[in-house]
Amino acid sequence: MTGHAQLAVTPRDRFLEAAQNELIAFERREREFNRKEKQERAAQLQLPAEERSLLSPAKLLGKGSD
Repeated sequence: MTGHAQLAVTPRDRFLEAAQNELIAFERREREFNRKEKQERAAQLQLPAEERSLLSPAKLLGKGSD
């Protein structure tokens, strides 16, 4: 009976891993899109584009180069 219970967990684990990988890929694409959009807006306004946003993960964790 234990073997049967393990079979039920394995597909779920694979599904969760696939979902996490998709989310990571989506977040990566979203960050890249936002970065490009920010650069385009800065070019239109003739402003220098910042490398990091105000809410970058590094700054939130206190690892920013301030």
